[in-house]
Amino acid sequence: MMAAFTAAQSREEVVLCEKNNKLGRKLYITGKGRCNLTNDITPEEFLKNVISNPKFLYSAINRYTPQETMLFFENHGCTLKTERGGRVFPLSDHSSDVIRTFEKALANSKVNIKYDCKVKDLKQAKDGFLIECDNNYEFFSDCVIIACGGMSYPATGSTGDGYSLAQKLGHTIIKPRPALVPIMVKEDVSSLQGLSLKNVSLTAKNGNKTISSLFGEMLFTDKGISGPIVLSTSSIINSYPLDKIKLYIDLKPALDQNKLDERILRDFAKYANKQYKNALDDLLPKSLIPEVINRSKIDEDKKVNIITKAERLELISVLKEFELTPISLDTFSRAIVTGGGVNTKEIDPSTMESKLIKRLFFAGEVMDVDAFTGGYNIQIAISSGYLAGKSAQKLYNNN
Repeated sequence: MMAAFTAAQSREEVVLCEKNNKLGRKLYITGKGRCNLTNDITPEEFLKNVISNPKFLYSAINRYTPQETMLFFENHGCTLKTERGGRVFPLSDHSSDVIRTFEKALANSKVNIKYDCKVKDLKQAKDGFLIECDNNYEFFSDCVIIACGGMSYPATGSTGDGYSLAQKLGHTIIKPRPALVPIMVKEDVSSLQGLSLKNVSLTAKNGNKTISSLFGEMLFTDKGISGPIVLSTSSIINSYPLDKIKLYIDLKPALDQNKLDERILRDFAKYANKQYKNALDDLLPKSLIPEVINRSKIDEDKKVNIITKAERLELISVLKEFELTPISLDTFSRAIVTGGGVNTKEIDPSTMESKLIKRLFFAGEVMDVDAFTGGYNIQIAISSGYLAGKSAQKLYNNN
């Protein structure tokens, strides 16, 4: 939508081929229906939150910053608000207002939207492309922007169509993989299902090398873990062999081992005549206590006043490194975004134009770019869409 709007500022005809019967179906469900559309930070800080190919996005994010995105929406009548962590939402908390803003902008720019119009083939022709759609609609275009997303939430129409179109034209596709998605683990965590943990850290290691360590909130599911820091971790580990990865939850990251030992000693003094299984209520959520007891290998019926220092150190180890073994990431149907896509080495970062095919441009998730949660992925789509549309407009005008 942003690419079409920007390209249409040349006052030449722009056709937007929409696979669905309405615009923005995936946008409609983002942010649990609230649509976290960007993050109000500098381009430099923004790029620190990009996981795949941040350097490639330098030009796009600087050409169309988060602040310019906010101005675009405000100027088109969509009032915004900024929440914790710089997350920007429509004031109404309704993603439909974001979509209506785009619809208004497209209508004012006289973009020709073709609904129920899935592109089935894209063929090079002299000075442009022949676009064939599955409703027997076909047309010629001087320039083409492929901006049809990845494979996440396929029910919204994101089924990887852009990959096959790009591949037919000679582009390399980095294998798509689920990103920002729950992680399934080997251990039986069903007894912890629904348990939410705040102010914990989650570390991922590839062998002995730490590849990620994030602080925040997470929760247990019936077969694994989810929540903000888990989703972000999934996008980092999805490019590694999962059988080499170990996850460690620090349940008490604010306390080093000595401070935690002091805390445990105070609790044990308070509950001196109680059994171990009844002495951890001040330290842990109730549903987590049996699992921690089991992992610490201390007899649950043992009186805490006779627990040894060695046993306390074992308990501390469990609390500081609650180990989990990832066996798989959840499916594309649960992934917020897609990792992988069109190889960015084959795209000019200053224009979003293909280095292989003149007049062919890319924008958004169809490329091998993805970021953490917090409005970053939608901003990537908007910035790259703007740059692709502007570059296509300039190329057309120069010809």
